[in-house]
Amino acid sequence: MKTNAKQLTEEQRNGLLDTLKERFEQNDQRHEKMAWDNVLLKLDENPEKLWYLHQMEETGGEPDVIGYEVETGLFLFCDCAKESPKGRRSVCYDQKALESRKHNKPKTSAVEMAAELGIELLNEEQYRLLQTLDEFDLKTSNWLETPDEIREHGGAIFGDRRYDQVFVYHNGADSYYAARGFRGILKV
Repeated sequence: MKTNAKQLTEEQRNGLLDTLKERFEQNDQRHEKMAWDNVLLKLDENPEKLWYLHQMEETGGEPDVIGYEVETGLFLFCDCAKESPKGRRSVCYDQKALESRKHNKPKTSAVEMAAELGIELLNEEQYRLLQTLDEFDLKTSNWLETPDEIREHGGAIFGDRRYDQVFVYHNGADSYYAARGFRGILKV
């Protein structure tokens, strides 16, 4: 009998749902006026999304609901770990940047890893919204989806929070640091 490689066991599914529910209930400032039962219903309607949420959790992202798109009827799950997810650090921006490195290449890139996880990198607007919900990245930073006009010049953008301010900077896309990773978003 053939099984789907992207399918959770019943134990994994139940454990993940328990974790997500507990996090949802403990952080209601992230999703005011939303009910867990509605989120659970959407997850039950889209069981394949649990695999991606599990990957977010396994790489240290601590996903939680941060919004709801009225026009699409989708909940927005985002990495809400206080610092950049531990399992997604020390990566350059994208495959082109990875290939351009001559020495000391990281294992992968943020864009490639996000695609493997089935999530999207946060863009600048989403990152700034996340920072209104809590204080994130006081010691780390995160690659952000970079506009083409910046990427064409070899750069990429990243964000963090210092001095009670959210900063978005630029760096060479091929750079990587132990304290820089990426946060993702998943629509369910």
